[in-house]
Amino acid sequence: MSWMSTSIDLDVEKGYAPPNSDRREGVLRRKCLEYLDCVAQYYDITDAERTDEEVNMLHQIAVDCPRTVPDVSFFQQAEVQKSLERVLYTWAIRHPASGYVQGINDLATPFLVVFLSEYLEESVDNWSILDLSREKISNIEADCYWCLSKLLDGMQDHYTFAQPGIQRLVFKLKELVRRIDEPVSNHMEEQGLEFLQFAFRWFNCLLIREMPFHLVTRLWDTYLAEGDALPDFLVYIFASFLLTWSDKLQKLDFQEMVMFLQHLPTQSWTDVELEIVLSKAYMWHTMFNSSPSHLAS
Repeated sequence: MSWMSTSIDLDVEKGYAPPNSDRREGVLRRKCLEYLDCVAQYYDITDAERTDEEVNMLHQIAVDCPRTVPDVSFFQQAEVQKSLERVLYTWAIRHPASGYVQGINDLATPFLVVFLSEYLEESVDNWSILDLSREKISNIEADCYWCLSKLLDGMQDHYTFAQPGIQRLVFKLKELVRRIDEPVSNHMEEQGLEFLQFAFRWFNCLLIREMPFHLVTRLWDTYLAEGDALPDFLVYIFASFLLTWSDKLQKLDFQEMVMFLQHLPTQSWTDVELEIVLSKAYMWHTMFNSSPSHLAS
């Protein structure tokens, strides 16, 4: 699947729609109706019909949606935020083991943009969701919901209590960086910088907050191509991303590293810089993945 893929390709890639074109239309229609039934059952009700926990969860989602991709004006449109709210709340209600966790709002945005691009032209900055009919918006929401569900099915323990999946991957990232670049690893350790202090957000939001949004679709093309192996491959991508600034990091003290890693200079990045990160990730994956004991505790 290339980063210019159609939304049907994305449906198929996420295992949501069957590759057989004769069956695809019927499955998509059935899935859309199932999503709309869930919205009617769980979202389109009064707060009096919700538990206190559900009211609080919906409130948190409503607070987070306006904060989602704040530098892209399209996501500040009220109807876009309502679409995100419906998708996120419906997903959370149907996945009570985790419920809604801050960061999942970011994960829905690449799907939304890809499916909207089937109907809206030019740059995302010039889009208006009001140009679409209510039926098309519902179809797009359903596509986003099911693709988000499939993505998160492979990383459920990233968002359950204490987020053990993320904790495990942060440890693997620390070990991989130590193997690849011992000088920067030693410097970070000497300065007392813990990987959890910066990498937790990377795993929680899959780098969406660290990249200019125009590169996210290309990044997610790699994510989706990895399928069920994605969680472990993230470790290699994030190691490559971090070590882009190896020389710089070794010159910084603790406080300077924290500030630098919270505001990485990626805003001027193009496909070129991202391809370098991904190429190194694939190279290191080839070198180390066949010897997982190198990264074991």
